Amino acid sequence: MLNNVVVTYTVNPQSKAEHIRLIEAVFAQLQTEQPDNIDYQVMCLEDGVTFVHMSSAETPDGSNPIPKLSSFQDFGRDIASRVTTMPAPAAAEVVGNYHGRG
Repeated sequence: MLNNVVVTYTVNPQSKAEHIRLIEAVFAQLQTEQPDNIDYQVMCLEDGVTFVHMSSAETPDGSNPIPKLSSFQDFGRDIASRVTTMPAPAAAEVVGNYHGRG
């Protein structure tokens, strides 16, 4: 079952470097574990403080395994102290998808 989620929020400018370090730790864990059922992308918008996370996961029960990663749990710990707007997750439907880089 496919699970697609988009999450947006804004960080405090003084917390941005630490926030990015925590995001990079999530990607390092994914790189090490190499799960084949997850697509995950994080972008920082032009304003430099708004972040968008997009994930797709194919699991038997439709759950998203990303929140279960230890690095993601570290990322979520004390997030309220780093953000000005709390993360707002929304289920999403993929209308089109292209992966041109391998």
